[in-house]
Amino acid sequence: MRRIHAHPDKVAESDYKSTLQLPKTDFPMKANLPKREPEMLARWDQMKLYERMLEVRKEADTWILHDGPPYANGRVHLGTALNKILKDFVVRSRSMLGYRTPYVPGWDCHGMPIEYKVSRELGDKARTISKVELRRLCKAEAEKWIDLQRSDFRRLGAIGDWFNPYLTMAPEYDAAEVGVLRKMVELGYLYRGLRPVYWCFSDRTALAEAEVEYEDHTSPSIYVKFPINPNVGDAAALAQNSAEGAELAAALRAGKLFAVIWTTTPWTLPANLGICLNSTFDYAALKVGDEYYVVADKLVESVEKECGLSIDERIELKRDAIRALDGRDIFRHPFVARDVKLMYGDHVTAETGTGLVHTAPGHGYEDFVVGTRYGLTPYTPVDNQGRFTKDVPEWAGQNVFKANDAIVESLRNAGVLLHAHQYRHSYPHCWRCHNPLIFRATEQWFLNIDHENLRARIVEAIDVVEWVPPWSRDRIRNMTETRPDWTLSRQRAWGVPIPALGCANCANVVLDVETMKRVEEIFRREGSDAWFARPAADFAAPGLRCRKCGSDRFEKEEDVLDVWFDSGSSQNAVLAERPELRWPADAYLEAVEQARGWFGSSLVCSVAERGKAPFGSVINHGLTVDEKGRKMSKSLGNSPDAVEVVNRIGADVLRLVYASLDYTSEIALGDTIYAAIGESYRKIRNTCRYMLGNLADFDPARDQLEYSSMLEFDRYILARLEKLKHDVRRAYEAFDFQAAHQAMQNFIVVDLSSLYIDVARDRLYCDGAKSRERRSAQSALFIILDSLVRMLAPIIPYTADEVYSYVPGAQVESVHLLTLNREHPEWRDAELEKKWEWLLEIRDEALKVLEKMRQEKVIGAPLDAAIGLRLVSPLVPLSEVLDELKELLIVSAVWTLGPEELRQIADLRGSAQADDFFNEGTFYRTAGNPESPSLAIAGIHAPGIKCQRCWCYFDDGGDPELCPRCRAVLRA
Repeated sequence: MRRIHAHPDKVAESDYKSTLQLPKTDFPMKANLPKREPEMLARWDQMKLYERMLEVRKEADTWILHDGPPYANGRVHLGTALNKILKDFVVRSRSMLGYRTPYVPGWDCHGMPIEYKVSRELGDKARTISKVELRRLCKAEAEKWIDLQRSDFRRLGAIGDWFNPYLTMAPEYDAAEVGVLRKMVELGYLYRGLRPVYWCFSDRTALAEAEVEYEDHTSPSIYVKFPINPNVGDAAALAQNSAEGAELAAALRAGKLFAVIWTTTPWTLPANLGICLNSTFDYAALKVGDEYYVVADKLVESVEKECGLSIDERIELKRDAIRALDGRDIFRHPFVARDVKLMYGDHVTAETGTGLVHTAPGHGYEDFVVGTRYGLTPYTPVDNQGRFTKDVPEWAGQNVFKANDAIVESLRNAGVLLHAHQYRHSYPHCWRCHNPLIFRATEQWFLNIDHENLRARIVEAIDVVEWVPPWSRDRIRNMTETRPDWTLSRQRAWGVPIPALGCANCANVVLDVETMKRVEEIFRREGSDAWFARPAADFAAPGLRCRKCGSDRFEKEEDVLDVWFDSGSSQNAVLAERPELRWPADAYLEAVEQARGWFGSSLVCSVAERGKAPFGSVINHGLTVDEKGRKMSKSLGNSPDAVEVVNRIGADVLRLVYASLDYTSEIALGDTIYAAIGESYRKIRNTCRYMLGNLADFDPARDQLEYSSMLEFDRYILARLEKLKHDVRRAYEAFDFQAAHQAMQNFIVVDLSSLYIDVARDRLYCDGAKSRERRSAQSALFIILDSLVRMLAPIIPYTADEVYSYVPGAQVESVHLLTLNREHPEWRDAELEKKWEWLLEIRDEALKVLEKMRQEKVIGAPLDAAIGLRLVSPLVPLSEVLDELKELLIVSAVWTLGPEELRQIADLRGSAQADDFFNEGTFYRTAGNPESPSLAIAGIHAPGIKCQRCWCYFDDGGDPELCPRCRAVLRA
C-alpha cells in the first residue's frame, strides 16, 4: 500500500504564467443590457435586419404567424409583452428552422375606450361636436398610442415590419372589412331583428359575448309568489292523490295557490310574460300555513331551508296534468295587471332556485328563445340609459339597479315576497368600462350562427386545426356549440359603419349588396369617415328603391360594426391582401381568453366567407399575475409597464423569464423570478465569454480539426451537443420554448461548465498552442458555440447577436441571418457515448473521495491528488483509460490498484464496517462484496513535486520546476 506525504511546493523564479494560453476576449463580462440592447436595435435598423432576413430566405418555404392586433390604448404592460415576445419566439425560431417568416404586426384601432377617452376630454363639447370631428380626434388618439406601443414592442426585441403594419382604421382595411360583410349578406348570414343583447347603459351600446367579463356583484336574491289563476281549470286534477285534490281546489278558490320563482334581477319582473318549467321534473305543492307553494320536487329541501319555511304538508302533482296546461295564461303577475303563460324550457335546472323560472323575453337570451317558440314579442320597458320607461310608471326614469330595492319593497307590501336576502355572485360586466350589464331587447344586426349549418362547419374546422395546448380545443369547441347569434351592430361613432340605408318614407332598413360595393370603393379611397361626411345618395346604388314602399329616398344608418368583426376580418384584409403573406396563416397566437374573442370571430368570418379556418395552428397562452397570484392591475400597483422592467433588467432577461415558464398556464412575475433568471442569464453569458476567450487564436478555416481527428472526450461532448440540437429543434417545432430553454440551460450548466470546460481547461491552457490536443478542444468549443448561439437567438436575440459578433470566422453580419446548424446523427456514436458514460460514473464516485480529502485538508485542489482504481468487468481494460481518467478527474495521477492493495482494502473495510473509510493518509471508497469489491477507489496526496506551470505533481528527476509535458511545450 502506498504511503505518500505532502512535499513543500517549490516557488518558481520564472514567469510561467505568461507561457500559458489563457482566455483572451474583448467580449464584455458585464452585460449592461439596458444600454447595450438599444445600441443593438439601432444596428439592426441600420442594416435593415428584417428585410435582410426575408431576402436570405427568399427561396425558402414561407411560414406565416398572423398577428392578433393589440388595442391602441396605453403603454405595453407585462401581459401584452408576454404575447409579443412569444410571437417573436415563434417568428425567430421558424426563421432559424429555415423558413421565410414575414411578420406584419397590427393594431386594433376602433372601439369604445378610445371614443370614451376622447369624449371625456371634450367634456360638454362632446355632445355638440360632429361625428366626423369626433372620429378625427379618435384617430389621432389611436395614432399616438400606436407610435408608443411600436417603440415598446421593438425595445422588447420583436422583429417585424413595424413601419408598415396593418391598422383596422386604414382605408384599405375599412374597405376589405365591408367586403367581408357584403359576402355574408350575399350568403344570407345577416338579419336585423329585435332580440335581447348585452347592453352597457354606461356606454349606451350593445355588446357581443366576447366583450363581456364576469365579476363579482351583489344582487337581491328573492323568492316571489305568482298567484295561480282560475284559468288553470280544475285544480283538484293536478294532485297525484285524488284525496288531496280538494285541498288544491279550495286553495285556488281562496287565492292561496302560488307558483314560486327565484330571481336575482328584481328589475326584470315588470317585463315578465311567463314562467318556465322543465318537462322532466316532478313538482309538488307545499302547504305552509294556509298557503300552497308549487316548486320542483328536487328543490323542496333547499327552498324550505333558504326561505325558512315550516312545511305542513307536501302534495305531489301529476306531471301530465301540468303538461296539459302548456302555453296557457294560468299565472297572475304579482304586481302588474296581466296574466302570464306556463311554458317549458330545457334551460330550467335543479341547481338553484325553485324549478320554476321567471321569464322576460326582452331581458334574457333563453327567455327570448322560449318566448319566440310560444309567440311572445319581447317586452323591454327600459331605455338605452338603463332607466325604466313610462310603461312602468311607478319607477319611470329610475336606473334599473337602483330600482331593485324599491321593487323588492313593493313585493313585500303586496304580500308576494316569500324571502329576500343579498346575494354575491358572478355577473356580466362590460370589459371596457367594467360596469354591470343588462340584457335588453333592441333592434340590431345579427349574424345567424346556424345559417347554412355554419355552427357545425365551424366545429368541423376547429377539429382540423392543431391546438396548443390540446385542451384549448375543447374550450373553443364548447363555446362554439353554445354561442348565440353574433350581435354585429354598435351604437358608437368610432368604428367601421354598417353601410345600411333606411327608407326616408317608411323607415325600412336594408343592406343592399350593390350599395355595399360602392361603399367599398369609396372607403378604399377616402376611408370610412366618408360615411359620416357624404350624403346617403352618394352611396345608394343606381336605381335602388325601398322594397317595402318603393321610395328612392334614403337615410344613412349610423351604427358601427363590433370591433371583433374588425379584427375577425383581418384574415381577409391582411392575410389575403398583403402580397408577402398568404391565406390561411400557419398559426395564430393569443391569450387563451381569445377563444371567445379573436379566435372565435376569425373562425366565424373565415368559415362563413371561405369555408375553412384561417389558421393551421392556434397557440394559447395564459395570463400574467404577480408573485402572490393576483391579477396585475395599475390600481394594485403590481403592473409596471414592460419597458420599465426592461430598462431595469434588460429585454433578454425578461424574454428568458418567459421562456423559462410554462406559457400555457398563469405566468407569475416579480423580482424573485427576475433575480433567479438573471443568474441563469449570467451563466449563459459567462459560459459564452469563456468559450470566446479560448478561441482568441483560433481560425476555423485554418485550425479546425476534422471530427475523426479529434480526441475522444471532445467527440463525446459533440455527441451531447447533437442530442441538444435535436431536442431544441423538436421543441421549437412544437412551440415548446420552455423545453428548448431547459435543454440549453442544462447543457450549459451541466455538460459544459461542470464537465467539459472544467476538464478541458488544462489542455486549453497548458498544452502547446498548436498542438492536436489543444486544437481538438478548440474545435469542439467552436462547434458548440456556433451551434449554441444560433439556438439561443430566438430567445435572447440581443445577446446572441452580440456573442456572434465575436465568434471567429463569422460569415454574415448577424446571427439572425443564419439557420440552426444541421444535425450530424453520425456523431451520436453509441459505443463512444457508452464508454464515456461509464467513465463519468467512475468520476462521480471518485469526486466523492476528492471532496472528502478536501474537507480533511489533505488536498487543496484535485491536482494535489492521485487516485487508485479497481473495477470489475469494465467496458475496456482500466489500463487503457488511465490517461482519460487522469484528465477527467483533474488529478495528477491515476493508477490501477494491485492485488496486494485490494487485500489491504478488504481488511480495512472489514474493520471499518463502512464503504467510505480513512487510514494513514489514504481515503477509500468501495462498493460490492467486501472480499472482492466491484469498485474500489484509493485517494492519496500526489507524490513528487508540483509543476510550477500546470500544477500537476511529477517525479521523473528531469527538472525541479517543470513536468515533462510543460518542458516539451516550452522547448517546442
